Amino acid sequence: MIGAIVFDLDGVVVQSEKLKAQAYARAVQRLRGLPEPDPRAIEAYRTIVGASREEAAQFVIDELELEPELRPLMGEYGVSKPHQVLTEIRTKIYNEMVADPQVLRDNQWPHTVGLLRIAKETGCRTGLATSSLRDMTSHVLRALDLERSLDLVLTREDVEQPKPDPEIYLLAATRLELSPKELLVVEDSANGVRAAVAAGTNVIAFATPFTTKSLHETKVVEHDRILHEPDKLLDMVRVVIEEHEDGGDR
Repeated sequence: MIGAIVFDLDGVVVQSEKLKAQAYARAVQRLRGLPEPDPRAIEAYRTIVGASREEAAQFVIDELELEPELRPLMGEYGVSKPHQVLTEIRTKIYNEMVADPQVLRDNQWPHTVGLLRIAKETGCRTGLATSSLRDMTSHVLRALDLERSLDLVLTREDVEQPKPDPEIYLLAATRLELSPKELLVVEDSANGVRAAVAAGTNVIAFATPFTTKSLHETKVVEHDRILHEPDKLLDMVRVVIEEHEDGGDR
């Protein structure tokens, strides 16, 4: 039996990965004095989406050879590594973008939000397991009016190890008083799916323009568990739940 549905936040509930990619592009624009945001930063972030903010920033630096621009700024930002400078700049830009709740509402995935509300109304327990920090997570949930639709919210501060480590999903199962195999996880990134699979949960891979390629290339989940059409999310959730009601175990 499926006892609860646990969602990732970035890329599943809200299209924040698109916004983060845009923030990286604007950060590079600012660093290099470009007339427009740098589209190469968007492509670099697309490759690393789902990684920790430190890994993502370092990858963008390496791909765009940004270290010469960043290293002289370490003293100004009070940090010891170039990736910390880029993270500070990108985070400031991103926070400015999403400070407006309407930006988040305009970038929500409506079918995921709808499923969350349906699940709550029908008595199915729901949770959120995100690599985002708690303050930003709370801001997003308030903007989308989802705080009351969730029985559990876990953020990066609740665990020692980030995804793809399974810690956050094992903790979700413990907090919900369920075994991992009683959880249905909806994740969009390869790292998130790896975490859910390693924890022993059931997984639906929610493919987005930023994660489709990596989900297929890494083969972290069966092809028929990769969802390419967001409006089919409820149908796929029903299929998984029905399989487990019939005694199936995938």
